[in-house]
Amino acid sequence: MSTGLRFTLEVDGLPPDAFAVVSFHLNQSLSSLFSLDLSLVSQQFLSLEFAQVLDKMAYLTIWQGDEVQRRVKGVVTWFELGENDKNQMLYSMKVHPPLWRAGLRQNFRIFQNEDIKSILGTMLQENGVTEWSPLFSEPHPSREFCVQYGETDYDFLCRMAAEEGIFFYEEHAYKSTDQSLVLCDTVRHLPESFEIPWNPNTRTEVSTLCISQFRYSAQIRPSSVVTKDYTFKRPGWAGRFEQEGQHQDYQRTQYEVYDYPGRFKGAHGQNFARWQMDGWRNNAETARGMSRSPEIWPGRRIVLTGHPQANLNREWQVVASELHGEQPQAVPGRQGAGTALENHFCGDPGRQNMATTAVAETAGRRPAERCRDRTGRRGNLLRRTWSRAGEVQLGPL
Repeated sequence: MSTGLRFTLEVDGLPPDAFAVVSFHLNQSLSSLFSLDLSLVSQQFLSLEFAQVLDKMAYLTIWQGDEVQRRVKGVVTWFELGENDKNQMLYSMKVHPPLWRAGLRQNFRIFQNEDIKSILGTMLQENGVTEWSPLFSEPHPSREFCVQYGETDYDFLCRMAAEEGIFFYEEHAYKSTDQSLVLCDTVRHLPESFEIPWNPNTRTEVSTLCISQFRYSAQIRPSSVVTKDYTFKRPGWAGRFEQEGQHQDYQRTQYEVYDYPGRFKGAHGQNFARWQMDGWRNNAETARGMSRSPEIWPGRRIVLTGHPQANLNREWQVVASELHGEQPQAVPGRQGAGTALENHFCGDPGRQNMATTAVAETAGRRPAERCRDRTGRRGNLLRRTWSRAGEVQLGPL
């Protein structure tokens, strides 16, 4: 029976004990691709061909004795042969989720009369992402016309998800190697929270997992969103929606974001404005902490207990984490402080949806004034409608 903390790694097609983990660093955040960097050693394989490792599935397991604390699996996207002293070989490896492959494909295409679930499903299927779960509560009507214009599949997927108020994360299983990509449009679908105590004495954390550092901050962010669109079918339609941000007691409310075109139809524009507002303010209030628990990752909720600052003893939504593990004794003849694990995480009070700012960040770069509408008409129609200072009569382009 094994005792204590330890890390193991398996790669498809190789024996389970092919590698010993010397160290790893796992960087994760909501609505982004995780990155797992590993330093490895092998006495069994002193020379490996790239074809034996690259594009294979790898499985990192964190153990406490014989009990699994955390599993992470992904695709080996980079592999390096290191030092070889004729007795052992050092290797380095990068692992990403299957969705990472979508960043290598670029396309021009049109989707017509499809909703967001159908569009995202097509992108995931084409990129070999078979384990995914859509958890949607909000209305997501079909889009009459949607274009992927020279974007990678991943960038297009992220933009579409952000416009519809959808965030995503990897849900890890304990008892199996199952790992599902979860797409949510509300934090209500996140797993149930679990309690973890605050204890600044890291010596006692060896036996009881806790949070040893915790900081809470706020910053000024945009206060409101105004989004507008136009359709020649209904020239009298206002096509304008507003959304005020929440919890702004500590800042002025003059920081308005105006977005055109809003890329919505009908009353659904109010949802677009709300989701964009959530995206702009998703980091207005931020908590940062440190723990040795591997069970804190993006997509989970924790309840802090025992903190002397009473208002911090509440539920927090984890939005990012950096998990670092050291196992220096895995290299024969090397000494070190023993196996260690440290988790630096970031969270927020969970007051709003975790939509990203992807749509907001790209709004100013849309070449709308050069686009044709569905009838082939060009820029002067659009140039007149996006100006908030009133219509400007321009000649043909």
